Amino acid sequence: MSDIALAPRRACTTEARPLRAALIALAFAGLGLLVFAPLALVFGHALSDGWAASVAALRQPDALSAIRLTLLITALTIPLNAGFGIAAAWFVTRFEFRGKALLITLIDLPFSVSPVVAGLCIVLLFGANSAMGGWLVAHDMTVVFALPGILLATVFVTFPFVARELIPVMIEQGRAEEEAALTLGAGGWRVFRTVTLPNIRWALIYGVLLCTARAMGEFGAVAVVSGKIRGQTATMPITIEMLYNEYLSTAAFSMAALLTVFALLTLLVKTLLEIRHSDQLAAMRRH
Repeated sequence: MSDIALAPRRACTTEARPLRAALIALAFAGLGLLVFAPLALVFGHALSDGWAASVAALRQPDALSAIRLTLLITALTIPLNAGFGIAAAWFVTRFEFRGKALLITLIDLPFSVSPVVAGLCIVLLFGANSAMGGWLVAHDMTVVFALPGILLATVFVTFPFVARELIPVMIEQGRAEEEAALTLGAGGWRVFRTVTLPNIRWALIYGVLLCTARAMGEFGAVAVVSGKIRGQTATMPITIEMLYNEYLSTAAFSMAALLTVFALLTLLVKTLLEIRHSDQLAAMRRH
């Protein structure tokens, strides 16, 4: 037997065991304090008066309207951002042009701009006092304090998630497979459907899941453009704020718990996909 086979196995880290244990304990303590404790408090306050009170609060007309509006905005935002993200990633990774760095910076702009500022820009651009907004109002097309404004604000805030997941993957994969398919006579749409989309599907799914979670929980930009009209333009986060300010704690925490459940379901879907397709994910990462 060789000396290599007889050599003792080395630890992957050089830190002392007490230090590793302390770091792990610190990580769990941080998660408990910043994540699990607030979640437990939210659900605890939501159920403080019993299930019946929580369900009754969520069945109020204003609460149902907020839930429907949030789900509608999310459902509209996902395909829009998926399409925009794919187009932006394709343009950035498949073409060489001046100003590419500027375009990538603009894609990242919603990450650095405050959502409140983004909402204010939409109000200034499409509000009734602006030239464009006045024309739209004159033609019965209201944007601000209506669903289109909420959708614009949500799309702006969540736009980078899909594109930012796709761009690194498409850069790493290169163009060899697509060029080979074009050489064999496949058309552009067929190349995208049979070559590009299968290669980017996991990055696309992750981007969509991140976009979904952010769209459901967006507050700042939506609060500016919606006008916070109860039962009409109030989404779930805005309704939570209004209920809490009115000292309706059970209703506020019940809505917050439901919004948390939606976020946890999104995370659960991501985890289940990773478990079910772990072999394909490992092969993609090795590639």
